[in-house]
Amino acid sequence: MARDRGTWSKAGRPAVPIPCATSNACAQDHTTDMRDFSADHRWLSINTATLRGAGTLDRIVEACVRHGICAISPWRDQVHAIGLERTTALVRRYGLELSGYCRGGMFPALDAAGRRRALDDNRRAIDEARALDAACLVLVVGSLPGAIEGKPQSKDLFAARNDVRDGIAATLEHARAAAMPLAIEPLHPMYAADRACVNTLEQALDLCDALDPARGGRRGVDGSGRAALGVEGSDRAALGVAVDVYHVWWDPKLEAQIARAGRERLLAFHVCDWLVPTKDLLNDRGMMGDGVIEIAKIRGWIEAAGFAGYSEVEIFSTEDWWQRPEDEVLATCIARHRTCV
Repeated sequence: MARDRGTWSKAGRPAVPIPCATSNACAQDHTTDMRDFSADHRWLSINTATLRGAGTLDRIVEACVRHGICAISPWRDQVHAIGLERTTALVRRYGLELSGYCRGGMFPALDAAGRRRALDDNRRAIDEARALDAACLVLVVGSLPGAIEGKPQSKDLFAARNDVRDGIAATLEHARAAAMPLAIEPLHPMYAADRACVNTLEQALDLCDALDPARGGRRGVDGSGRAALGVEGSDRAALGVAVDVYHVWWDPKLEAQIARAGRERLLAFHVCDWLVPTKDLLNDRGMMGDGVIEIAKIRGWIEAAGFAGYSEVEIFSTEDWWQRPEDEVLATCIARHRTCV
């Protein structure tokens, strides 16, 4: 049975949210046209990477349930660790929605065999996302072969981008058949060598327009059963974008490109903060309100373009938030969602 999503339980350890380091800044940039998040956390989703320090996915799900959180976005390795069948059962038991599924992508390879393996893995990811009834499969597209392991086998970034384009094109047919939207996530340019050679929203949308010019619609994804996610099936593209503020906040074209994406292509919205100084390029993301990103302003642009889905908290933080009790992390996510997002 699904729980009451308007409140959260106090079962488990007591948790006190950590006060915002920049509380005065958090209150700015909310406009009357934006949804009001101050009263509850109905539109908060937790990307399960945020709770990697809490243990296995079943424990993470139970912690979210204790706090009345009604949506998650799990990572595939966490799903595989407890099994897809058990994950599906947990999602259904607690009435959870999935704001996304992380992740597909990693298309570039040195040879045809490597590219085929990537395509096979992406088809499996689509099937898993469909089984879990996720809103979309997030694509971290990859870049120079071998670079993510610290041993780049090529310097040809243009070849990597061609592999990404061809890989998404080849994957799109299976995604359409499964009614599973694909969300390209542009990553910050600091990841251009190893994790993603798509680094701006403009690049991601150029790919979308080239590969899905009709914006999917009924032909692409019917979206049956996903109206509660705030994205009607008849006007959701088969190929769109995941906007993660950590990766795109710096982009001078961001507002214009969000407007260009529109409701059809805006499939996911991820939030955290950029700390100054940042100690680690991958694993030192900040809690909303502790850094320099104008999160509420970006949400305003997203919602003005028609997005009405979840704000998904995704925090990689080996030395801080992953070291804290899960109830403290979630209580702080809820408090900051109400005041800083």
